[in-house]
Amino acid sequence: MADLYEHDIKVLNELITTTLDSADGYKEAAKDTKNPAFKNLFSRWSQERQQVVTDLQQQVRSLGGKPEDDGSVLASAHRMFLSIRDKLSSGDKGVVEEVERGEDYLKAKFEDALDDADLSEQVRPIVNRAYESVILGHDQARDLKHNYQ
Repeated sequence: MADLYEHDIKVLNELITTTLDSADGYKEAAKDTKNPAFKNLFSRWSQERQQVVTDLQQQVRSLGGKPEDDGSVLASAHRMFLSIRDKLSSGDKGVVEEVERGEDYLKAKFEDALDDADLSEQVRPIVNRAYESVILGHDQARDLKHNYQ
């Protein structure tokens, strides 16, 4: 069955990796911020992203595939650099800006998946549901950035 859904599994696993990066990024942002309200917000967003990951992983399993369970190496290196940079320079403002930048990236990845003509009609609603969560997070991060400035 996995061969039949090979493309869907590939797309879902790419989204899983990117969303795991987002969840990990929020976890790091919660550690880096000095603002208790941001700490709670970023922790909640990390949990919400983890739920999206769980849903996508379940779909990969139902298609007979093996779901990704780790973020990208590039994202880990990027987060480490940002963590060091933020501690040395801009504090919470830098963290908020980086969170919003990450949300733009995640939103684009989901839009690319939804624009994929080869994505099956069975998987498209799952990706769309996850995208709705991503859009909500994106808009909240955007508003947070604008309110912070």
